[in-house]
Amino acid sequence: MEQTLETISLAKLAIAFIPVAFVLIILACWSLPQKRTLHALVRMLVQLLLVGYVLSYIFASDNAWIIGILLLVMVLFSSWIALNNIESSRKLLFHRAFLAIFVSSLIVLLAITQGVLNLSPWHQAQTLVPLAGMVFANGMNSVSLCGERFFAEVKRGENYQKARNIAFKASMIPNINALFAVGIVSLPGMMTGQILAGVSPFIAARYQIMVMCMVFASAGLASAIFLILNKPSHPTTNTYQ
Repeated sequence: MEQTLETISLAKLAIAFIPVAFVLIILACWSLPQKRTLHALVRMLVQLLLVGYVLSYIFASDNAWIIGILLLVMVLFSSWIALNNIESSRKLLFHRAFLAIFVSSLIVLLAITQGVLNLSPWHQAQTLVPLAGMVFANGMNSVSLCGERFFAEVKRGENYQKARNIAFKASMIPNINALFAVGIVSLPGMMTGQILAGVSPFIAARYQIMVMCMVFASAGLASAIFLILNKPSHPTTNTYQ
C-alpha cells in the first residue's frame, strides 16, 4: 500500500534537534570546541529554510533566465569552494576549476535531462535544479580531492603524468566505494526519498542507477578536465599555476 509523506510542522521538526542536543552536551562534557559545531548547525538551518523560499519562487516562475542565472551562481560557488584545501593561488586556479565543473556538468546534465528524462522544457526547475545541485557538488568535491593530491605530489617532486594519475585515482575513491556499497550498505538519498514518498522500489532503483551514473561521470570528468588544464605548457617545468 502506497503512502504519502505528511507535512512536517515546525514543532515536530524541533524534535529532530533533540539527538543533536545530546551531541552538543557530549562536546561540552568532554571540553571539546562547540563554537564551530553550533555555527554549522545554525548556518544549515538558516540556509535550508531560506532555500526553501527561494526554490518555491523559482519553481513558480518557470523562467529560463532565472534558472540559468541560478545554475551559473551554483557553479561559481562550487568552483570557489573546491579550492579551499589546495595550497596554491586560488585566483590563478579558479578559472580552471570553473571550466572543469562547468564542462563536466554540462555533458552529464545534457545526457541525463535530455537523453534519459526527456525533460521538456529543458529548464523545468523542479527536476533540473536538484539534479544540477548533485552534479555540481560532486564535481566540486572531486576537483578539491584531485587538486589537493595533485599539488601535493608535484611538491614532492613527481612529474606531471605520475602526479596526475595518483590524483585522479585518489579523487575517484569515494565514488567507486559508493558504487560497491549502494544497495548493500546504504540506500542513497534519491532512492530513500522516493520510497518514503510512496514510489515503487523498482522504479526508485532505476532512478538511483541514473543518479549513480551521473555522480560517477561528473566526478571523473571534472577531475580529468581539471588535471588536464593544469598540465604544464613546457614538459621540463614544474610550474602548474
